[in-house]
Amino acid sequence: MSTTPTYTAIGTRPVRHDGVDKVTGRANYGADFSMPGMLFAVVVRSPHAHARIVSIDTTAAEAHPKVKAVITGAVLETLNLA
Repeated sequence: MSTTPTYTAIGTRPVRHDGVDKVTGRANYGADFSMPGMLFAVVVRSPHAHARIVSIDTTAAEAHPKVKAVITGAVLETLNLA
């Protein structure tokens, strides 16, 4: 008598109930969620790899009427967060 267990799920493809929604674009993701008054963040990175950033001109971002805050590494250093 063999004591080898028989498995029914191993080696089979799982049923993907949301597969059609994902392929057709009807599925909702976390990035699709929004509420009134919700803020969004944009990270601006240097186009030069391993470059030393000497200064950052944030005047254009600060002058934009929809921008609520501009945070740089210098701001984080003053808060002792960096």
